[in-house]
Formats: sequence, C-alpha cells, structure tokens
Amino acid sequence: MKKNIVTIATVLAGSTAFAEDGVQQVVAGAASAGISNAAFYAIAAALVLCLAAFAGALAQGRIAAAAMEGISRNPQAQKNMFVPMILGLVFVETLVLFSFVIANTIAGKF
Repeated sequence: MKKNIVTIATVLAGSTAFAEDGVQQVVAGAASAGISNAAFYAIAAALVLCLAAFAGALAQGRIAAAAMEGISRNPQAQKNMFVPMILGLVFVETLVLFSFVIANTIAGKF
C-alpha cells in the first residue's frame, strides 16, 4: 500500500512541473474565446469548497468512528476520550471554515 502511495505522489509531483505551460495555453485559449478570468476564479472557489467539504466530512467520520470503536472496547474510558474527540472535530471544522474564507476571498476577486 505504501509503495502505491509513493508511486502516485511521484506521478502527481512530476506532472506539476509541466503545468505552467498548460495553464498559459488554457488562459490564452479562454481569452480568445471571450472567457474572462472571473470564470476561473469561480471554478477555483467552487473546487476549494468541494474539496474542503469532502475532506472535512471524511475526517470527521473517521474521528467519530475511531472514538466509538475505542469506547466500545473500553466503556470506562469514555470520559477520557470525549474531550479529545470533540477537540479533533473542532480542529477539522476550523480547517473547513478557513477554506470557506479562502474561497470567499478567491470569489471576491471577480
């Protein structure tokens, strides 16, 4: 599994080296078609919100599942697990809210 993750990371990191030329071609093609930069800002803001909501929901689900599994294995530890679980959920939600602020900042550019 770890080998697959390293391979995927290597492929994605290598493809970003050639991304600048592709972006310039896309922007030039969009400008010739009459599409303004506002459309790109709107798409970027939408992608930020979608990825943040997906990742936040996934992380919160994993936190809750791990806490429930731990509590089911040792019910007496519920009082000791509750506060760290809530803190973890708060930190994940804070990251999602930060991405919401970033998306609004991006959207405010057009």
